[in-house]
Amino acid sequence: MTPLNRGFEYRKLVGAEAAGRPVIDYLVRHFPAFTQEEWLQRIEAGRVLLDRIPVRSDQLVKPGQLLTWVRPPWNEPDVPRSYAILYRDGNLLAVAKPSGLPTLPGGGDFMDNTLLSLVRRHFPEANPVHRLGRGTSGIVLFALNKRTTRKMFQAWSAHKILKIYRALVSGCPDADDFDIDVPVGPVPHKLLKTVFAASPDGKPAHSRSTVLERRDSGSLVQVRITTGRPHQIRIHMAAAGYPLVGDPLYVKGGVPAPGSRARPSDLGYFLHNAVLGFPHPDSGEWIEVDCAPPPLLRCSKEMDPD
Repeated sequence: MTPLNRGFEYRKLVGAEAAGRPVIDYLVRHFPAFTQEEWLQRIEAGRVLLDRIPVRSDQLVKPGQLLTWVRPPWNEPDVPRSYAILYRDGNLLAVAKPSGLPTLPGGGDFMDNTLLSLVRRHFPEANPVHRLGRGTSGIVLFALNKRTTRKMFQAWSAHKILKIYRALVSGCPDADDFDIDVPVGPVPHKLLKTVFAASPDGKPAHSRSTVLERRDSGSLVQVRITTGRPHQIRIHMAAAGYPLVGDPLYVKGGVPAPGSRARPSDLGYFLHNAVLGFPHPDSGEWIEVDCAPPPLLRCSKEMDPD
């Protein structure tokens, strides 16, 4: 069993919409992943506070108060704990993340068992300038100082980054190449309140998909994204009618199945960040990092030893 982590304090500033609401109602409404009984147990144990004072379950919340939930140390799920360095200089570090390893803390499960924690053991100043979903493998780029972090975020905002992925999708697209321009935004979710999905009210998003190989079990595609919405490729391929094979969350249409309790971090799909290109923040030289895909995401000709 993995050792206990250090625990964590979750903090949330109470908004105006909660005025006069009992704290137990507020907790159940804003954190639907937990039951009322679980929150009552935490309140009884003194682990829920308002402005640093333990609360009663019937206490009314006020806008502007700081709500804190003190979570005691817990055993995090096991994850792959290795990564490979693909590129390194004095300002940047690119590594290969395995599927199953979260990039950052989050999701209520992971704090220490993350790529960020592993990388910072050797590069304490490292900051990721983008992230991959837990089930996505491939390239994650870190800046090694604040100046480089700022410059890389500027390059990302200016759409100067080349991002090419591989995915295994259900079905066989008719066209070899096609664009997907479905907006991505939050939609209701039974467990998490909202998740990102295809939404007419979402933000613009663009993906360019190319079929690399058609198989009996689906199709191997290459996807270049010019925007970086959360879970964009999973959402876009599902919206086009070709959900990723094994995706537990997104179905045709690019939305969760009705009543789904699957979370974006749940595993099962096959997606890999294969190429990341960018102008170097100091020299302006074009840098392109490649990461070989896992066997299932390689074309037959790439598997041929000859």
